Amino acid sequence: MTKKSNSREMIVDAASRLFFTQGYHATGLNQIIKESDCPKGSLYYYFPEGKEELASECIEHTRVVVLEKLDHCFADASNAVEAIQAFIQSVGEEAVESQFEGFMPFSFWAAVETSCISMKLRTDSQAVFKDWQDLIALNLQKEGMLEVKSVEVASMVLSLLEGALILTLTNRNEQPLMSASKYVAYLIN
Repeated sequence: MTKKSNSREMIVDAASRLFFTQGYHATGLNQIIKESDCPKGSLYYYFPEGKEELASECIEHTRVVVLEKLDHCFADASNAVEAIQAFIQSVGEEAVESQFEGFMPFSFWAAVETSCISMKLRTDSQAVFKDWQDLIALNLQKEGMLEVKSVEVASMVLSLLEGALILTLTNRNEQPLMSASKYVAYLIN
């Protein structure tokens, strides 16, 4: 891997970490440059349109990471309920390991915070939720659930997950996520 692609990845990693820790509005480009340990020119070279373009890339990065984790859970589990439970439990474990720091629900910083200021970021966030929902719905359909119901259930699973994550972080306790993991079976069945 070249130095330039390393710099780009370092910028995206630093920006993602900062956006997820303190939000979009509270994160400045100078802070991203400092945290990434990259020259200022690198940020503008890779993201000439600035903060919004960088945030869009962070949203895409999050989309891919979560899809890969979800896909892995579906591949390893014997059914959709077990896969979703494993995914939710892994999110809880990550929250505990991070001591609830640097960990923010996607809906907070990307979907809610940025959607009112940028149509591009709103569209990006909508696509993320749709892709996550589609993956869950597809796996529910593989088990015989009707398409319309699978889409509704997948939407509820994501809502349950995001809400439980907000409570987990607010309380600094993984119990809301563990409860969501337990009760997702009732939602699906």
